[in-house]
Amino acid sequence: MLQIEQENLLIRETLTERLFPQESESVKSLDRIITDFDFTTYHISTFPGDKSKLLVSINLKCWSDLLKCGVTFYLESKFQPFANLQILDASQAEPGYNFSLVLDTAAAIGDDEETKLQLIENLALLKRHSMATPFHKAFNRYDELAKKYQNSNTYAEEIIQELNDEEVIVVNYRGVDETIYLKPSFDRVTVVFSTLFQDETDKVFGKVFLQEFVDARKRSVQTAPQVLYNHIEPPLDIQNYVGGSKNDDNKGYVTFVLFPRHLVKGDKRENCISHIQLFRSYFHYHIKCAKAYMHSRMRFRVKEFLKILNRAKPENLDDEGKLIENRKTASGRRFDVKA
Repeated sequence: MLQIEQENLLIRETLTERLFPQESESVKSLDRIITDFDFTTYHISTFPGDKSKLLVSINLKCWSDLLKCGVTFYLESKFQPFANLQILDASQAEPGYNFSLVLDTAAAIGDDEETKLQLIENLALLKRHSMATPFHKAFNRYDELAKKYQNSNTYAEEIIQELNDEEVIVVNYRGVDETIYLKPSFDRVTVVFSTLFQDETDKVFGKVFLQEFVDARKRSVQTAPQVLYNHIEPPLDIQNYVGGSKNDDNKGYVTFVLFPRHLVKGDKRENCISHIQLFRSYFHYHIKCAKAYMHSRMRFRVKEFLKILNRAKPENLDDEGKLIENRKTASGRRFDVKA
């Protein structure tokens, strides 16, 4: 299966053109709106009086949930090292957007190539960095619980009750209908995606794909996270946090159980965050790709059947659909047989 890119390619191309300009090109004004997965919207534009400065803004459906997880502090830690990038306060952000930055391209062009490439990469990963904050919060809480209970009897009733009462982080990443739930514990972090299926066909494809996740882990990828699927009814861990109707026939819950080997600090943890936050988009993208492929194969078979029928169809028929007998002489001349 194909993998969805973590970065936004249009942002990368736009910034690459600005920071690595051709000698013959002049600086032009820019006003570009870019939409991404999960209703994310970007806006890249130049200032009216200064074409060398770019305003980069992002709008996310779940920004209010991300604020509770410290998204602004995390983004500041990512972008503060770049001297030519100014982070605007919430009150100064572009109207209609949650977070804005100002890039001085005239000054950034003078930086070394590695710095410019890092700047482009971080801006192209702006949504990824924003969505990473609830995962970092859950993983940091896991570190605290693992340290707290490392020498305790975790089967004791009071400890089990404490872990059951642990707060679940809720991120409404596609509005109120589809949500990410994260529940940390001392030996794992449980990530639950609630997702809506548009029709019955999507449900069938979804079950097939998820069963493949389970089977692949049993066969050869035993170090992968455990994957569970619940249809209609949410898992017990998050039942108290599920809003609206809990018996929606079109809703499913996909659970990932991340074990300590997936939560090692450093590149492994960052890689885990990058992949798991795109699961919903990856999941539905491949459902639609599978349906498109099957439709194309069905259209191809129908064309082949039509060719066979056309070859089997008699050519000489009258208005009533009866066969007209035409005969030829030895010289090849044709004459009709009349009753």
